[in-house]
Amino acid sequence: MSGKLYVVATPIGNLGDFSPRAIETLSAVDFIAAEDTRVGAKLLNKFDIKKPQVSYYEHNKRERGPQIVERLLAGESCAIITDAGTPAISDPGVDLVDLCRDAGLEVVSVPGPSAIITALSISGMECGRFCFEGFLSTAKKSRTQHLQETAREKRTMVFYEAPHKLLRTLEDMLKYYGDRPIALCRELTKLHEECWRTTLSEAVRHYGETTPKGEFVLIVAGCSDTEGEDEPDEDDMLEEVRALLEQGESLSAAVKQVALTHGVSKNALYNRARELK
Repeated sequence: MSGKLYVVATPIGNLGDFSPRAIETLSAVDFIAAEDTRVGAKLLNKFDIKKPQVSYYEHNKRERGPQIVERLLAGESCAIITDAGTPAISDPGVDLVDLCRDAGLEVVSVPGPSAIITALSISGMECGRFCFEGFLSTAKKSRTQHLQETAREKRTMVFYEAPHKLLRTLEDMLKYYGDRPIALCRELTKLHEECWRTTLSEAVRHYGETTPKGEFVLIVAGCSDTEGEDEPDEDDMLEEVRALLEQGESLSAAVKQVALTHGVSKNALYNRARELK
């Protein structure tokens, strides 16, 4: 009989948030797949759980994932844990879950702490509808595309960011989103937990003078209806593309410039602009 994969959420700061069911599950499985076995060992020692660990993280998932699946098919059970929070959310655990699903293995959720929900719950921002955008890429092209694509998103947006990259991210958001409300949540559930409601421009000013500390969850207001009132229609943008073409710009360069100016999808505009050639 095949074993099961248990997706076990771990504390994001306060160990008191670890649920009795999570402790029971880790105590019962045959082995634990941990993002960092050193971090996992601290958690297991705290709750007197004596189970073997295997490392499973971004740079060994292609090799280790099939090995874990093979053990599950042989009848063992496994719990996957991340350093903090719920595995498979902006985390390589999603690949292991996918492998297990493809192999016909049962995957069981043991829910608990999540930085996304924790931050939203204390932000005071609109969260009836929201979307999780994860980390922005450090590659300029992918980063710019991500920001352009979400510039007209009306739902509240949630991002993760590391302290050493925070200022650049805030500056880029201000550039592409305009000066919107934002809640910056850091050190969630820890001693120095903070949730600061402000604007993107004020956040840029503050962190331009103050070194950020702790991992951040950013809650950014979506595009308001009034932000779109002055948005040019497609015909206006095509006229701008036409003018740039007449000045000698290539079609791709002209479309890119107009799309960047107005925060719209380059691909959609390009398809229409091809008719101008």
